[in-house]
Amino acid sequence: MVRRPLGKSGLSVSPISFGAFKIGRNEKIKYAQSYPLPTEEETSKLLNGLLDLGVNLIDTAPAYGLSEERIGKHISSRRREFILSTKVGETFEEGKSTYDFSPSAIAHSLERSLKRLKTDSFDFFFIHSDGRRIESETLAAIQNAKKQGKTRFIGLSGKTIEAEQEALGWADALMIEYHPRDTSHELIIEQAAKKGIAILVKKPLASGHLPASEAIPFILKKPKVATLVIGGLNLDHFKQNLQIASGV
Repeated sequence: MVRRPLGKSGLSVSPISFGAFKIGRNEKIKYAQSYPLPTEEETSKLLNGLLDLGVNLIDTAPAYGLSEERIGKHISSRRREFILSTKVGETFEEGKSTYDFSPSAIAHSLERSLKRLKTDSFDFFFIHSDGRRIESETLAAIQNAKKQGKTRFIGLSGKTIEAEQEALGWADALMIEYHPRDTSHELIIEQAAKKGIAILVKKPLASGHLPASEAIPFILKKPKVATLVIGGLNLDHFKQNLQIASGV
């Protein structure tokens, strides 16, 4: 598998990464089909199977229900084998999302995620945007996490072009929605690449509404994109996605 550079981080990444939403949450979803949560045995088989396939970036978030805890339980022993990405700002409890970007909330969320994931530090720590402008105190709080060595890199998982534009001034990485049906953030990708900012594409299959055979080649033909963060529970589908990616 040919890995791609993650901006100027010095890291290289598999073209397909794992978005760990579905191993932890199945409420209030945007996917085309509903699904049951996997058992612990199924989760372990999936996560370890992905690493065995060469997928080397796992992306999660507090908003993904049980996801962080399950990653910590099943593959923390293989921590050196993968790049770990999580987020801050959004939580999902009792069937609803809440957002809190205050410094105290960020500090609490950070420590909770480290404990759940059974690690001393993350590779990437993203602000989980709800579309609002990032306040200076929020930015200072995640920059402090980096200074403390609790994350190697920081970034924005964005919703709006305006917030992503502002993040070009401070982010090591951007997580951007981009696929054949929505290319509105293409200019941001170009601008970020010029600055050496790592570009992770989220929802590349439009939450299950686009076939992988169409979306994966379309996105990976842009050399500035590092990886496509794809969710799923079927290891065979990931094998197929990697095969598609290898042909680009």
